[in-house]
Amino acid sequence: MEKYEEVERSIVKKFRKPIWSKFISAIKEYELIKEGDKIAVCISGGKDSVLMAKCMQQLQKYSHIHFEAEYLVMNPGYSEINRQLIAENAELLNIPIKMFDTQIYDIVANVEETPCYLCARMRRGYLYRYAKELGCNKISLGHHFDDVIETVLMSTLYAAEFKTMMPKLKSTNHEGMELIRPMYKVREEDIIGWKRYNDLQFIKCACRLTENCVLGDDGIGSKRQEIKALIKKLRAANPHIDTNIFRSIHNVNLETIIGYKKGGEHHSFLDDYDIIN
Repeated sequence: MEKYEEVERSIVKKFRKPIWSKFISAIKEYELIKEGDKIAVCISGGKDSVLMAKCMQQLQKYSHIHFEAEYLVMNPGYSEINRQLIAENAELLNIPIKMFDTQIYDIVANVEETPCYLCARMRRGYLYRYAKELGCNKISLGHHFDDVIETVLMSTLYAAEFKTMMPKLKSTNHEGMELIRPMYKVREEDIIGWKRYNDLQFIKCACRLTENCVLGDDGIGSKRQEIKALIKKLRAANPHIDTNIFRSIHNVNLETIIGYKKGGEHHSFLDDYDIIN
């Protein structure tokens, strides 16, 4: 049995419940894929996006919904080592990638304020444009369960805003394009478990602006890492804490919300407080 066949088998057998079933659940619950879609599966070279790519390949084999997929790798300026590792993993795992080059890292290297924000926007823009050139109507990103709940807490604690990472989102700058996140319900610990079970190595961080970017499972120092540590601490006291955070974004009680924004307009509970039903 080839290595890629072993990896595929592990997804639907060994990790069926924590990975495959949750992958399928997110696609069904949030209606992420529809008949006739052509999806650009965006691979950064990390464990999350590569696993997503393998899951999408499996879905194409078994799903009754017909869709096409392009497996894209955008090179923002990877080192030759990282670029080579991505190419080797694609060959090892039988993922037919299409890699295209950009100079994003060179551009943001000269930006003093919010280089990460600019980098993220530029990467997304390039992916949308290239995917559209290939005839795709959606791009698929590898954000997972932990990314979602960390985003909720980061927005609340650091941006004074209750905001989450959506499972799908229509592009406002690229007409007809949509972003989907099929790994939305998959936990990072299970992705790491899958990676280790199959003895795979992926790039961890390829950013030239960030120090200590090496292979591994642990992230670098950042606000997100602070939130990871906080959730881990809270989980020690309540093992359901992360699940509760995730469920809370599906169960917002608008009758107890002071204010909210919709369509760019701010609304207050006072708007209809005195209206008699």
